[in-house]
Amino acid sequence: MTDAALQLAETGRRLDTIDRKILTVLQEDASLSVAEIGDRVGLSSTPCWKRIQRLEADGVILKRVALVDQNKIGLGLSVFVSVESSDHSDAWLKRFAAAVSAMPEVMEFYRMAGDVDYMLRVVIPDMQSYDVFYKKLIHAVPLKNVTSRFAMEKIKSITALPVPLILVE
Repeated sequence: MTDAALQLAETGRRLDTIDRKILTVLQEDASLSVAEIGDRVGLSSTPCWKRIQRLEADGVILKRVALVDQNKIGLGLSVFVSVESSDHSDAWLKRFAAAVSAMPEVMEFYRMAGDVDYMLRVVIPDMQSYDVFYKKLIHAVPLKNVTSRFAMEKIKSITALPVPLILVE
């Protein structure tokens, strides 16, 4: 956005520099105390806590979670699954979205532009587990094509969004 501060469409509120710093700090380590976050962004505890509460109420902060190493819990295989459909009706999409959303192996699910209609990121223990998942997927709704790409090595994986800094005009 070109606006000096990103405005939240639903609330009419703006994210200022301090809000952005809070978001950056929380994305790095959400286990920090409010006092520690405040120190890092230049606020005392009470105003910092109020800003965090407001960011949560506004839906900017969706939740605070623990990140888990998928390999250490036996989910060593990551698969990127491209799906093409010959049916693009609302009814088909609702059925497909409900079926895929109910599959715990699916970590991310996107409707795409381009040569693929949908993209899924799936984590499973092994190839045999993927075969079980694949059979569930292709039986959920009629599909035109399913292409699976198996990740051999994770080179970069982050969860922190690059919070844009406010440009001084």
